[in-house]
Amino acid sequence: MPCEDALYRPDDTGLEVHVDGPGAYHPDAGRPIPFRLGGPVDVARLIEVSGTTEVNPHFESLLPDGTGWVCGGGSGMGNVGYLARLGADHSLRWVAVMWNSNPFVGVRYEGTAAVFTNDWGNRLRLDLTEPALA
Repeated sequence: MPCEDALYRPDDTGLEVHVDGPGAYHPDAGRPIPFRLGGPVDVARLIEVSGTTEVNPHFESLLPDGTGWVCGGGSGMGNVGYLARLGADHSLRWVAVMWNSNPFVGVRYEGTAAVFTNDWGNRLRLDLTEPALA
C-alpha cells in the first residue's frame, strides 16, 4: 500500500484524501472523522517519494446488497488507517490510505452508507454510491 494519504485505484489513478483524524485523547475522540476527497494525484510519484508499506487487516464485510465487500485495518506505528472496497470477486476497486486516522476495526451499514469505526471509537461515514467510492 502506498504511504501517502490518497484514494488509490487499480488503474494507477488516485485522488487526494483529506482526513483530520482526532487523537485518542483529543476532545473529539469518539466522534465523526472529517473526510474529503480532492484532486488527482500522481500515484507513481507518491510511491517513488514515500514508498509502500504492509497493512494489518482488521475486518472484511460483505456489502448488504451482496455486490462486493469492504475491508479495513491499519499500518505503521498505529496512526495509519486504510479502507478498501472490493468487487464481488474480491478484486480491488479502491483503497483509501489515511496517515492520521488510526486503524479501522469495524463497519456497520446505514442504507447506502458504510460507517467505519477506528480503534479510538471515531466514526467515518462514507456514502458508497458517491461516484468516486462506487
